[in-house]
Formats: sequence, C-alpha cells, structure tokens
Amino acid sequence: MNSENPAAQAEQNSNLRPDGSKKIVLSGIRSTGNLHLGNYYGALQKFVKMQDDYDSRYFIADLHALTTNPDPKALHESVKQILAEYLAAGLDPDKNILYVQSDIPEISEMYLLMNMHVGIGELMRTASFKDKARKALGITSENDEIEKEIIGNQNNNARVNAGLLTYPTLMAVDILIHHADYVPVGKDQEQHLELTRRFGRRFNSFYGVDYFKEPVNFNFGGEAIKVPGLDGSGKMGKSEGNCIYLIDDEKTLRKKVMRAVTDAGPTEPNSPVSQPVENLFTLMDLVSGKDTTDHFREKYADCSIRYGDLKKQLAEDLLKVTLPIRQRILDIRDNDEYLSKIVKQGAERTREYAAKTLKDVREIMGIRKI
Repeated sequence: MNSENPAAQAEQNSNLRPDGSKKIVLSGIRSTGNLHLGNYYGALQKFVKMQDDYDSRYFIADLHALTTNPDPKALHESVKQILAEYLAAGLDPDKNILYVQSDIPEISEMYLLMNMHVGIGELMRTASFKDKARKALGITSENDEIEKEIIGNQNNNARVNAGLLTYPTLMAVDILIHHADYVPVGKDQEQHLELTRRFGRRFNSFYGVDYFKEPVNFNFGGEAIKVPGLDGSGKMGKSEGNCIYLIDDEKTLRKKVMRAVTDAGPTEPNSPVSQPVENLFTLMDLVSGKDTTDHFREKYADCSIRYGDLKKQLAEDLLKVTLPIRQRILDIRDNDEYLSKIVKQGAERTREYAAKTLKDVREIMGIRKI
C-alpha cells in the first residue's frame, strides 16, 4: 500500500472491517524443513503480537510441498514438526485458526475451478516458476524465452510438474477462499500476491459480480527485520543452508556459530565492517543487547577484536532465545493427541468459511444441482 496516501494508511492501520468484524490475516508455510531464526524474527514474533487484534489464520501448506515430490513419510513428519514449532513460538490456537491445507477439500475443488480462468502463459512467465523450472531441467541459460525451452525439452529423466506451474493458482485460492484482507509476504512472493488480485478481478469481471476483494501485503510497521545467514552472504534461508533452526540442540548451534564466515580481521582503525562480520553484528543486535554489540563493534574499530570471543558470546545469547523454544517444540511434538485436536479444531472452523465461498463460486459459475 502507498504509505504517502493518508486514507490508504488509515485503512491499513485499522484492524476492523466496516461491519465491525476483525480483518482477516492469512499466512501459510510449506511443510518442508524447520523454522529458523529468520522465520521467528521476521514473521512469527509479529504474528504473536497481532493475534489479539486480527482474525488470524495460519496454515501448513502440505499441498504446495507436493510440487517437489517429497517422501510421503517425511512429508507427514514435517507437518507435525512445523505445527509444533508454530505453537512453541507462541501462536495460541484459541486466538488463531491453525490448520493443515490438505484437511480442507474445498481448497482443492476451488483450485480446479479457478484454473479455468488462469492462462498458461501468465503462469509460465512468473519469476519463481522460471527459476525452479531451470533448476529442474538443468537449463543454465538466462533466456527470457525459457517457455520454449521447457516445452521443447526432451529429457525424459527431468520434468516440470503441472503443480509447480499452477502454484500461483493454489496460492490464490488459499487466500481468496477466506476473503483475506492481508497476506504477509516477502519480496519473493509479491508477484504471486499480485496474481491473486488479478485472478480475483478476472473472476469478478467475467461473471459480472463484485465477489472477491483484493488482498494486500501486511505492513507490520517499522523497518522490516532482515535476519542474515551464517555464510557471509544474504538473508537466512532453508535453501541457502545457512540457518540456525529453532530446533537446533546446544552442540549443533554452537558448532554452526563457531563456523560462521568472518574475514581476516581489520588492519587499520575504524575500517569499514565487512559484510560477513556485519551479519554477525546484526544477529547480536537481535539477541545480545546494545551494550554487548557496542563492545564488539568498538573492538573491531580499534583492531583488537577476537572473532572466537565474538562467536562464543553470540552463541550464548542465541541459546537463551532458542533453547526454551526447542524444549517446547519437543514437548508439543510428542503429544499426538494435542496436535490432532488443534488441527481438527482448525479444519472445522476453516471449512465453515471455505464451504460458504465454494458454494458461492459454484453458484456464480453455474454449477448447480438440477
């Protein structure tokens, strides 16, 4: 939204719809891997803070995960793991709706119906599809006409599945089936959110209705938190292999931090801080407190810094954050009865909304009982 538009900003700042109901915030996470510090500081902490003010709905996107053909057993365990981590991080199932995507059959049916109004060309032009298709097929060129290369690929041992192509349609349905107001997404998902708005507008226009609203990215306010990885490059991410996970045990976390990339050390006073070292200072800003960070920045400035000492301190302070969460994860993950209760409760509440939307969509499209 345009922060320079007072009316738009006022709309963003209000957590209520015109009818007095709370605005709906929706977010999902793929059931692959574990949650890391980037997820925690970038999103989860904020979700916890807003759970009293919004109608917050969070789901585990196991259908999206199928685009990578995961091992079935691993997929099931990942769903349990992510759910336990959501809960351990502070999401309250009595204040939020937590559910598993595949538990909502209405999503799959509406996904099929929405695909009737989505073009293959616009899906093939999405940046994420191009990147993943190149990787799947081993295409190294940066040719913008990668669509031709994909269609003409004759390698029987490599393929791009249709689920990957229609990923934006499924994401759109995830959002539209709730009539969500806000969807917190990162830069890599902004194009998909814009496609959601486009698909909703197209549906409305084609059938001459004003049914789907246009969801917008959620502005948490303040500067976005970017949590850097340990490899000296950009942000922390699962695919980069540079993460500190909330489930990491003490030994694993210490080893990761001690192996974090630095530099050869400053040789002149007040030298600019290199990116790898700045990344460690950024992590310290999150977990150590200003006095500790200032101490090591001063050591860097006067060329007396010892990276071993910095890393040991950083590890200690990280553990103060992660170990309590890790213990809660382990306690929750082993309680199958509790987890089942949470997702059943979430599915029941979600299906109430989803069934209403699907009924309306079928009616609008002319799919009616005789």
